[in-house]
Amino acid sequence: MRAILFPARNTVEATTLPDPCPGPGEVVMEIHASGICHTDIEVLRGNYGTSAFPLVPGHEYAGVIVELGSEVDGLQLNDRVVVDPNIECGTCSACRRGWAHLCETLGAYGVTRNGGFAERGLVRASAVHPVGDMPFVVAALAEPLGCVLNGLGAAQASRAENALVFGAGPIGLLLGVGLKISGVSDVTFVEVDEDRVEFAEEFGFHAINASSPDLPSWHREADLAIDATGVPEVAESLVRYISDGGTGLFFGVCPSDAWIQISPFELFRRQITIAGSHSLNHNIPNAMAALRAFGTDVKKIVSHRLPLEDVAQVFAEGAPAGSLKVQFVPT
Repeated sequence: MRAILFPARNTVEATTLPDPCPGPGEVVMEIHASGICHTDIEVLRGNYGTSAFPLVPGHEYAGVIVELGSEVDGLQLNDRVVVDPNIECGTCSACRRGWAHLCETLGAYGVTRNGGFAERGLVRASAVHPVGDMPFVVAALAEPLGCVLNGLGAAQASRAENALVFGAGPIGLLLGVGLKISGVSDVTFVEVDEDRVEFAEEFGFHAINASSPDLPSWHREADLAIDATGVPEVAESLVRYISDGGTGLFFGVCPSDAWIQISPFELFRRQITIAGSHSLNHNIPNAMAALRAFGTDVKKIVSHRLPLEDVAQVFAEGAPAGSLKVQFVPT
């Protein structure tokens, strides 16, 4: 089968690998859509997970079951499914508390085991969820939207009357989707790219340029302020925009060695809540329901659908100008 391989840190190949064979409790999928995430870039750089090279990346993927291993119940050949990539131990303190995404030995397809940038993928049967007739390019958004819903839950977003989101890239837009599904209808994006400002407005959100004279009017006005950029300077500014009694959500992935300054007195005096968010926590079904509730317009977030060789080039050289979510879709 054709696949993208990270043979070592900062090395990408489009190559041929043996077709996977299912063992007990496993299935083989023919992959129909697989999305690039910033996490994949960090995996390539050796900055995320265990750097388990060689590795087929990709943890946002959907497809059709083409082989069943023994001891697989409730699934059939030709079932259309999406993958929950996280692999937890089930026994550590976090797992026992229901926080599988914070497992002490957390693994994931596309991070510690071969993932979705291949023609076929091997996964545990327990890791797949039926998608019905949902288009694969939409179903492959369930994983990042699951991460969004986990983060919004940590930030208790349903309490907010408005939200200010820094960054209108694909994950920022999915945060907007999650906020609307959570009942927060007043969502404003702050973005440096004017094309993304316009796209967010076309998507039905408010949006302003980061250099806009309107931005200072948001000081201490956002019930929920969210960083979706992963830029430390933006993350450090978040408290400036949080209303008294409001919440800040650090969702963007800042460099692991970055530090920011926050006044603990200000957090105390203004009763500000600071929330972090990591991955998803077995909430693919909720993400699927949210995708259906929002409607098919969500697929507009997928700007590029490329063959494997072109996706390998994206990993090596960067995303196309003006891109949002880039997916591998077989031709």
